[in-house]
Amino acid sequence: MNIAIVGYGKMGHMIKNAAERLGHRIVLTADPFSPDADVKPASATDTARAVKSSGAEGVIEFSRPSVAVENIHSLLPLSIPLVVGTTGWTESLPAVEKRAADTGGALLYSSNFSIGVNMFYKIVSEAARLMKEYSDYDVAVWEAHHNQKADSPSGTALEIARRIMVEYTTKTKIVSDSFHRKPEENELSLASTRCGSNPGEHTVFFDGQADTIELTHRARSREGFAIGAVRSLERFSSALKTGTLQKGRVYTMQDLF
Repeated sequence: MNIAIVGYGKMGHMIKNAAERLGHRIVLTADPFSPDADVKPASATDTARAVKSSGAEGVIEFSRPSVAVENIHSLLPLSIPLVVGTTGWTESLPAVEKRAADTGGALLYSSNFSIGVNMFYKIVSEAARLMKEYSDYDVAVWEAHHNQKADSPSGTALEIARRIMVEYTTKTKIVSDSFHRKPEENELSLASTRCGSNPGEHTVFFDGQADTIELTHRARSREGFAIGAVRSLERFSSALKTGTLQKGRVYTMQDLF
């Protein structure tokens, strides 16, 4: 495939390397702040114009939460497969879904494209389904990332928390700030640490009077995220071509995994 990369920071560079190793061609890198990006667009409209001119057959967007929604709104009308790895923007999901429907664009987003993380999501969901039957076990989430990460908590941690809450119907609110009081029974604690160069670690605790169960996913590097994003674009593009998935919609890894 001819691939355009929007957001050419550390992840963008890793995606370029991963895509080329997998036999793809990077026809454009766009980032207003990256010194070695092909294009330094002044706006999301400029980004979309550059992508269209590049002949890209797919786009991978890994920018920042503050600009991701503008990029998405500008790229969807191009009607080429768009994979978004930026996190921290999903409060705008209803508007993005409407934009996709109105323009016939197709978007796949995920807080994490790692195969291991997506396996971890399923394991956590199953564990929560089993543990909810035992009221003496409480549940909490902790996550850690490198000190350059722009959002906190991470999109991966929020997805883990949401999956727990699907099963633990008594948990109705995620609390990611420090507690200065006794937690309410309906509150799910989600703690974050930002330190050093940690590529990502997530732990779910089921804690009871007799024992504690911990489920942990620990990434060794961010390369798995980059390879997963490229593989997801491959499968997403193929599914759109065969009609397995339809344009005009927004999809998640669950639709591919």
